[in-house]
Amino acid sequence: MRKELLTIALMSAMALNQGCNSKKEEEKYETKKPLSLIVVEPGHFHAALVQKSMYADVDSVVHVYASEGPDVKAYLDKVEKYNSAAENPTSWKEEVYTGADFLDKMLSEKKGNVVVLAGNNQKKTDYIKKSVDAGLNVLADKPMAIDAAGFEKLKEAFTSAEKNKVLLYDIMTERYEITNALQRELASIPDIFGELQKGTPTDPAVVKESVHHFFKYISGEPLVRPTWFFDVAQQGEGMVDVTTHLVDLVQWSCFPNTALDYQKDIQLLSAKRSATKLTPSQFNLVTKSDKYPDFLGKDVTDSTLNVYSNGEMNYALKGVHAKVSVIWNFQAPEGTGDTHYSIMKGSKSNLIVRQGKDQKYKPVLYIETTDKSKGYEDAVAAAFKSVQDKYPGIELKKIPAGWKLVIPQKYDNGHEAHFAQVANKYMEYLKEGKLPEWEVPNMIAKYYLTTEALKKAKGGK
Repeated sequence: MRKELLTIALMSAMALNQGCNSKKEEEKYETKKPLSLIVVEPGHFHAALVQKSMYADVDSVVHVYASEGPDVKAYLDKVEKYNSAAENPTSWKEEVYTGADFLDKMLSEKKGNVVVLAGNNQKKTDYIKKSVDAGLNVLADKPMAIDAAGFEKLKEAFTSAEKNKVLLYDIMTERYEITNALQRELASIPDIFGELQKGTPTDPAVVKESVHHFFKYISGEPLVRPTWFFDVAQQGEGMVDVTTHLVDLVQWSCFPNTALDYQKDIQLLSAKRSATKLTPSQFNLVTKSDKYPDFLGKDVTDSTLNVYSNGEMNYALKGVHAKVSVIWNFQAPEGTGDTHYSIMKGSKSNLIVRQGKDQKYKPVLYIETTDKSKGYEDAVAAAFKSVQDKYPGIELKKIPAGWKLVIPQKYDNGHEAHFAQVANKYMEYLKEGKLPEWEVPNMIAKYYLTTEALKKAKGGK
């Protein structure tokens, strides 16, 4: 149905083109595209990153609905920067409505057909549900739910999306980071990886750890975060925020293209949380605010802000033991940045992504093994050719522990570029009129796990 509607839209635009008598009208219809973005309450810089590129099927006019304030201004400033870039400038035209009734206004006008949501997570699940109820597609930044109540509403949203024949999808940029993609690829090759091990609670078969920083540079400028970002009631705790990516990668890598049942396939074993402490001067540096807003009072002790941004969970997925954890520090040391560690343990080798000092803080993928036989080395060399067919230019470099993958610079396009890759994939799904069969159940499984882990870490059953 969705594919048919998009085809009709394209044909209609062509027909209108042919019927135009004036050049002005011709130009108007030539630029009309089947997809049109609606950006709602853009409070996170990810909203702007979706628009760092133009898309073949997306109209250049973007309809923005938001409350007045610094969040929407920061978003518009970033889009304008992309429009005026020296290289590959965009050409977005922002039509903005600001007011307390912005959501009702958007739902009544429905000036586009794809809602982009990246902002305050306390309200995001409600915005998702109301958008799909209104028959609008939704591309949402993670997390789509930050607590158990939000998870229940999200399930309702997926049911509504199916009923209304619209697509609800979250922005999983980490699938497009090259070492993550290659780790998944290698895990699917028995001659290299063997079989995924089951592991134990104390020695999990899959581990993913992530270190992030509150103060960082985005598109060459210091990132200014909204004050609400530090309120876990609005942003969500670390357990339900960044871990969304890690849980997604575990599912995506260990059981590719497999629909998971959150009620049968997940066993949550343990979860814990802790706070990162910020001084008033650090808070000022990253928010430009001279004082803590009242809503953060509950988290302040002796002028120090306690942000529960750190979390760890241990669980079993279809019998495979996994651990994911996230830590937020204030600022990375000079020359470093956010880091990622990942290991998948196979019967023949371990696939490990490291991103520390020895890797110059760039993610590097290793194949490590205790099998030093010539037979295994020859099998790896032969099997790796299928990887090189998919990713030309990637090579194996022998090291004492096994191999290091040498990846050409062209594959390292950076975190910001991954947003366009996700958006383009989502637009392919819109053309087809459906998501892959496994995507919706696996999104549900992912948010069930993160919200249950938070509940467990806070003492719930």
